[in-house]
Amino acid sequence: MTEDWRRDRIGAALAGANPTVIARLQESFAAIGDAQLLPGYCVLLVDDPTIGQLTDLPRPRRLRFLDSMDRLGEAVSAACREHDSAFRRLNYEILGNTDGFLHAHVFARYEWEDAAHVGLPVWRYDPDSFYGETTALGPAHDPLRRSIRRHLDEQRHEDVRLDG
Repeated sequence: MTEDWRRDRIGAALAGANPTVIARLQESFAAIGDAQLLPGYCVLLVDDPTIGQLTDLPRPRRLRFLDSMDRLGEAVSAACREHDSAFRRLNYEILGNTDGFLHAHVFARYEWEDAAHVGLPVWRYDPDSFYGETTALGPAHDPLRRSIRRHLDEQRHEDVRLDG
């Protein structure tokens, strides 16, 4: 598989060519992270590559993006809880220091993490460990990915029941 989608993750998502995309949400795409040191790590990508930061969105779109971040977090939390009894909590981050497009990180955190990392941001992990070959997204993560997708789908069905 070509890695071209990595150079334009949002364009590839819009074209249906970003293999990390789990689901289309309001103002965004839910994608599983390339690195799975912390299984369930996901990224919410804005659906317009010209949006550089949250405040670039008009308030109604901003609130929909944040709602999507919340929904993705809810799905990640439920899926991780099912797949690992040591799931502890979620961390949410909107940074924007490296990539020039709006995106939000949703990190699962676990009881099995080294005590030196528990109280720190995920970015304090050694990059070679975080992005290493043994933590790269692969087929072993498919069950967790499917579970996140299932929980996102269940939210949609719940919304329909509440609206109808």
